[in-house]
Amino acid sequence: MLKKNMGTTDRVLRVIVGLALLLAFFMGVGGDLNWLFLIGIIPVLTGLVGSCPAYTLFGINSCPRSR
Repeated sequence: MLKKNMGTTDRVLRVIVGLALLLAFFMGVGGDLNWLFLIGIIPVLTGLVGSCPAYTLFGINSCPRSR
């Protein structure tokens, strides 16, 4: 199980940004490079799970309860 290392604000912002990127993908905003908007899957998943592998790698923790 992954240790939670993201606070509530961080998680909410990630989900919002990720959903915006996915919405742009489904609306076809990017033309030929539209597939790049699929990167939005990553912030949505990390925001929902509450754990970011990059945060673990760099020793970052924005979760106030687990410090």
